[in-house]
Amino acid sequence: MNSSPPTPTQTRLQATALGGLRVIDFTHFIAGPMATMILADAGADVIKIEKPKGDDQRYFAPSEASLDGQGASFLWANRNKRSITLDLKTDAGRAIAQALVRDADVVVENFTSRVMAQYGLDYETLSRDNPGLIYCSVSAFGRTGELADRAGFDTIMQAESGFMSLTGYADRDGVRTGPAVMDMACAMMASNAILIALAARHRTGQGQHVDVPLFDTGVLMTGFMTAQYLFSGKVPKRNGNVSNDAVPSGVFPTADLPLFLTCTSTSLFRRLFIDVLNMPEVGDDPGLQRIDGRLAQRERVIDILNRIFATDTRENWLARLDQAKVPAGAVRTLPEALESREVKVRGLVTQVPHPTAGSVPNVALPLHFSGTPVVPPVAAPMLGQHTSEVLREVLGYSEAKIAELRAAGVLGLT
Repeated sequence: MNSSPPTPTQTRLQATALGGLRVIDFTHFIAGPMATMILADAGADVIKIEKPKGDDQRYFAPSEASLDGQGASFLWANRNKRSITLDLKTDAGRAIAQALVRDADVVVENFTSRVMAQYGLDYETLSRDNPGLIYCSVSAFGRTGELADRAGFDTIMQAESGFMSLTGYADRDGVRTGPAVMDMACAMMASNAILIALAARHRTGQGQHVDVPLFDTGVLMTGFMTAQYLFSGKVPKRNGNVSNDAVPSGVFPTADLPLFLTCTSTSLFRRLFIDVLNMPEVGDDPGLQRIDGRLAQRERVIDILNRIFATDTRENWLARLDQAKVPAGAVRTLPEALESREVKVRGLVTQVPHPTAGSVPNVALPLHFSGTPVVPPVAAPMLGQHTSEVLREVLGYSEAKIAELRAAGVLGLT
């Protein structure tokens, strides 16, 4: 391993999509940091401004001693960034933040509604000196209206958006998803919104304020089930692993391990029963040639599949299903998925150098560009790792001035 890992700046020397774009990142937790990480992966210079004690997400359990107390969740959402520490409660700290924004392209923040204005870091203030600024606010319920002051997290949005009511089994209350799907979806919405605003600036020369609420994202994430309800007035039912709109669909036990199967069309249904299972009496059944007929006979179809899948192993069934082009897959644990052929073929999990741990695992974005590749991953920064570097490079501060600011506590202890 090299004596020192590359810096995020060095990785942008190649022709990346967002090379030359500077993002000032005031975010914490998951949704905001993931949004800026997507931009950083595409080559943007993301400067993460942290309070002297750091983003609280750094210390989410489980933390690792070899990572100087950092936890996996921080590493996961903050790669390819530079970290500086600033005490925004001081006049000097706020002045430095304002100076960094003056020539930046993008600001992203996810504080509660009044915090940035209290620091003089709101869009109205910053855009006076930088009219081309794209300023993205990731919030719980938006930056305007009577709900602007409400706080909220991923799980609250799953509950209040109706999303949770659609997940789980009919005989019990709805359940939240394990992963933070609202935070991650909101992050993707925010990164898309920033790119849209940048495209508009390319035409008009003007920046704008972009508001991306978690709640709005949650309502959108209920997907076509909301559209179905708005059309019909019928409340969608929770069916566990079974689709409301496809038969067969769900988890099926085999002679050893479970598989998941979905047939979303009549052609797939016929392929399954005629080509894979050699049961033309079912595949050609006139009562099963339309989705409404299959939905009405769901239990019959599932009983047949449970009985026949139990006669052979999952590996053998998946091979036959794959040969017939019937979509199916193994039901895996997380360790099984990460060790799978698919993950290895796609190169999704790698190890990247880290200054205290030696190396840390990294999960890549599912983006592959033929002309503007994502940058080689650099581990999430140590707290304040780039404070002096950024102040010298971006603001032209001397070592003496940086030492003076550090002595005054403006830069924390780094």
